[in-house]
Amino acid sequence: MKKLIIAIDGPVGSGKTTVARRVAALLGYLYVDTGAMYRALALKAHRENVALEAEDRLAQMAGETRIDLRIDNGTQTILLDNEDVTSAIRTPEVSQAASKIAVIQGVRRVLVAEQRRAGQLGGVVMEGRDIGTIVFPDADLKIYLTASVEVRAQRRWLEHQQKGDKVDLTRTIEEVRERDQRDVQREHSPLKRAPDAVLVDSTAMEADEVARLIVLLTKENKTSGNTTTAIGV
Repeated sequence: MKKLIIAIDGPVGSGKTTVARRVAALLGYLYVDTGAMYRALALKAHRENVALEAEDRLAQMAGETRIDLRIDNGTQTILLDNEDVTSAIRTPEVSQAASKIAVIQGVRRVLVAEQRRAGQLGGVVMEGRDIGTIVFPDADLKIYLTASVEVRAQRRWLEHQQKGDKVDLTRTIEEVRERDQRDVQREHSPLKRAPDAVLVDSTAMEADEVARLIVLLTKENKTSGNTTTAIGV
């Protein structure tokens, strides 16, 4: 049976990472976190004191950097030039820097090529902000996952709390709004729902529920090629 390319896009805090991992596990597919690539490059830029405004240098750095995503026993590891940076790229500072690097056309050109290479054979669940519109516009199933700003911000805040990070919830809500604006308005590969993507609002849904729903849509796609247009809205 054909292995599908499943694209899951959506704004920050919508639950893309958790859901995509669970969908991949349920289907026995490869999970690819494209945001981790931008985070890894942002971490390297920080370490080497490269300004986020130095677009040409950052694009050059992207071409010179090796970023590998590996799955071991269901857990994804991110390697930056062969160094495990899985935990190091999950800080609020790196997250904010990654969102700024992600708007640079030269950087995106390099990393999008890598993302296409990783998923071209199918059997992959890839999540990000432009998977269904730019990276794989012909993906077999496209999901646009969203939730209210307040719920998304609370999810991010809880993640930081669990890690011991001292982050203010009010400030987190402001950062989510700023990130949304930056992602939607960026010139290259802006965040938007693909015309044929299924809209899933996870505001009142748990990650497991969303994952099972997507698996059902995957089966529907295989049998009929048609899917629902919106769920939870």
